[in-house]
Amino acid sequence: MENETSTPEKQRNSQEFKIPQDKSLHKLKPVITLTLLHPIQSVPVQSWPFEKKSVIRIGRSTDNEVVLYSAVVSRYHVELRRDGSEWQVVNLGANGTYVDGKPITSRSVLDGMIIRLASSGPKIQISLTGEEQKAILGKSSSSSKKVLDQSRDTFINLRGLPKEERD
Repeated sequence: MENETSTPEKQRNSQEFKIPQDKSLHKLKPVITLTLLHPIQSVPVQSWPFEKKSVIRIGRSTDNEVVLYSAVVSRYHVELRRDGSEWQVVNLGANGTYVDGKPITSRSVLDGMIIRLASSGPKIQISLTGEEQKAILGKSSSSSKKVLDQSRDTFINLRGLPKEERD
């Protein structure tokens, strides 16, 4: 019969599989992913994950974190601002920012919400994922979506589309 005392190897192996019981994991900062949606099919075209930003700017200017080249997008069109553990979306653009077809000035971000830059501009889906979930899963919630490109700049040309397909 085997000796009941633990060997260093058994102790090491048993410690490798322990799940941390630290309750502070639930207080981790959120991770935010912005996903540009195709103008017609509303499928992901490009995404930008952010882990340690407190302000994320979107617009035409090249010093934004997300650069979108579209005639209806302002140089500094919209900001996402972290306020503690929550995010706010704040319109800065002359052509407005819309949620559910309604113009907004500022609004709390909800996981999965879609904002539209200008009434006929690009749509961006906002996904929130806690770092705990990201660490456990080893990926962000948007990784199951097909992502074509993760570069900063995107050119959007809606002029060639019929009006009903631009909206």
